[in-house]
Amino acid sequence: MTKKISFLFLFVLLATFSSAQSNFTISGSVKDAKNGENLIGATVAVKELPDVGAYSNDYGFYSLTLKQGTYTITVQYLGYVTQTETINLSKNVEKNWEIAPDGVEVDAVEISGKKDNENVTNTQMSAQKLDIQEINKLPILFGERDVLKTMQLLPGIKSAGEGNSGFYVRGGSADQNLVLLDEAPVYNASHLLGFFSVFNSDAIKDLTVYKGGMPAEYGGRLSSVVDIKMKDGNSKNYGVSGGLGLIASRLTVEGPIVKDKGSFLVAGRRTYADLFLKLSSDTSLKKTQLYFYDLNAKANYQLGKKDRIFLSGYFGRDNFNLADRFGFDWGNTTATLRWNHLINNKFFSNTSLIYSDYNYKINIAFSATQGFKVTSGIRDFNVKQDFQYFLNTKNTFKFGLNSIYHTFIPGVITVSDTSSSFNSNTQERRYGWENAIYATSDHTFSEQFNITYGLRFSAFSLMGPGTFYTYDADGAKSDSTKTGSGEILKSYFYVEPRFAGNYIIDEKSSLKFSYSRNVQNMHLLSNSNIGTPIDKWIPSSNNVKPGISDQIAIGYFRNFKNNHFEFSVETYYKWLQNEIDYKAGANIQNPDIEADLLFGVGRAYGLELFFKKRVGKFTGWVSYTLARTERKIIGLNNDKYYQARQNRTHDISLVGMYDISKKWNVSATWVYYTGNAITFPSGKYEVEGVVTNYYTERNGYNMPAYHRLDVAGTWMIKQTDKRESSLAFSCYNAYGRKNAYTLDFDGEKVTKTYLFRWVPSVTWNFKF
Repeated sequence: MTKKISFLFLFVLLATFSSAQSNFTISGSVKDAKNGENLIGATVAVKELPDVGAYSNDYGFYSLTLKQGTYTITVQYLGYVTQTETINLSKNVEKNWEIAPDGVEVDAVEISGKKDNENVTNTQMSAQKLDIQEINKLPILFGERDVLKTMQLLPGIKSAGEGNSGFYVRGGSADQNLVLLDEAPVYNASHLLGFFSVFNSDAIKDLTVYKGGMPAEYGGRLSSVVDIKMKDGNSKNYGVSGGLGLIASRLTVEGPIVKDKGSFLVAGRRTYADLFLKLSSDTSLKKTQLYFYDLNAKANYQLGKKDRIFLSGYFGRDNFNLADRFGFDWGNTTATLRWNHLINNKFFSNTSLIYSDYNYKINIAFSATQGFKVTSGIRDFNVKQDFQYFLNTKNTFKFGLNSIYHTFIPGVITVSDTSSSFNSNTQERRYGWENAIYATSDHTFSEQFNITYGLRFSAFSLMGPGTFYTYDADGAKSDSTKTGSGEILKSYFYVEPRFAGNYIIDEKSSLKFSYSRNVQNMHLLSNSNIGTPIDKWIPSSNNVKPGISDQIAIGYFRNFKNNHFEFSVETYYKWLQNEIDYKAGANIQNPDIEADLLFGVGRAYGLELFFKKRVGKFTGWVSYTLARTERKIIGLNNDKYYQARQNRTHDISLVGMYDISKKWNVSATWVYYTGNAITFPSGKYEVEGVVTNYYTERNGYNMPAYHRLDVAGTWMIKQTDKRESSLAFSCYNAYGRKNAYTLDFDGEKVTKTYLFRWVPSVTWNFKF
């Protein structure tokens, strides 16, 4: 059946490609007139042909092929002034647009009151783009804006818990989310044990999250893709911006390398809560370190009309040291080198070389001479080649390949004193080679019906050197194989079809449907209820099969009052194969951890509602998710379905923003969700005077319901074209709700631990 589907998709793709007809093409880029940033997803429309248009791609490039004639071309981007120009198309035309943000004075243009209805007309469903300007207005914890926490206010995306930047999407676990920063995978997106994300919003230009129906160019995770792109830097003027908060500060510097040809951006931030500890009279606290820092950097340069290069990177680290007795630090490093090449006015190429590294270190000292250190991590070298071909006004064709070499560093234990009862131990590294090729096409059949369809062929190989064991059902070693460097032990091959369709009922409403298969060859082992930096990544192997997800979704989308309001309802069902759980008492630091793993299937289904007011002094949205997530693991819960720990029946978010005046705006968010599933003791028994908890059903209980109100306000002290100064006030958990973080059972006593009550903050933000 899979082969038939594959051949059918290939036939349709080839038929689409061969049917392309070329007349004359208008192509170019769409940029911000103020700073020269490429605008992603800008609409290029043709007034005389209402059903014809194009969107600028991830690098601001667009291409539109039309018959010879005179056309009125309009360029729109939400929050920007609309530009219109009449073009006589009697030959191929290169037209680059620079459109100004709403509020910037420009000549010969008008501000359009009509807002884009892309959410209705676009084929893509189960995806949302975050507005960075909205993020900057919302309440924040400790004064730090956080794109991931804002994303968790959307339907189908659930917070992993209080103060945690981890998230679950449509029933998937935290490791089933692919988080990309300028195409580089980020394996741990948390700072300060999850209270902050690693993404500095001052350096972010665009964030799109895909909850389902992922385009074929994405792969390697089952639940979602979070595609984050950094700002390119101001190519017209030099500028400095930043913020000074109670526990953290940040600074961004940007400017042209050569005006209108190249630019750079450097953004850094650091917390300094540990500096206040040095004021303590306690000598142990004076020696305590607790901080994080990160640095984003990017540069780009236009080599000619057809070539542009980008170099971007991220480096971040968390450091926690308790009086030289306990030390814990972790961090991410990424680097991306990209080359954009315009093969012709319809054929666009992007080549990327990507490096990603995540690692952590734990130091424990028993005395000045005794102790041990644990290190672990994962490292990737990645090559990507993507092509985009604008066949005609009804077809856009994408294809490419991706090759990743993974190095898994499971754990190295180094003992500082050989007389210690602890022994040094180095677990063998594991190596994996992940490859994929893909092809996808956007096809418009008529004014009412358009589809996106594609295929992704993926392969994963477990490679040597190393010694590999096979375990029986009881966890005992039944066989071993030793491989040399570069030798392949086990390979997996999969076909991943993707399909999405959109039937446009009228200009205000549409019905959408999608199906996607995703395969994941990397697995995060964690035996805690929330993700921690010491969780361990392992590859698929002779014992652990790749995870597989099949998801279908259907939705209704409608806009109201000239697109000022938008509404959507989506329902989905997801089948999961080769899900992983643990035997009782499993330890993820065990070198033979695969012997303690159990495998099974899962299912997730739900309903998502979203209503948003996009225009006016008062804006905001309401989101609601009704969902169920279950697992059935052979060897657990009598082989019956049970709640996955991320199961959460109800999830509600209310978001409101109000511009009181040009000087003041206020905002508030309120969230409510039912508690995550958890395994509590069903009773207790006593043996020889020792009371022991009695456990029955896996994840048979739920944590208490959670709700919280956050409020914020921003006072614009001064604002001109070149200078800005503002104060941002916020209060996290405004009514002081004691939300349970953990529940501990000790005999008859249950102890609830909570984290935050009434957390106020103030930050001075500046720009010049």
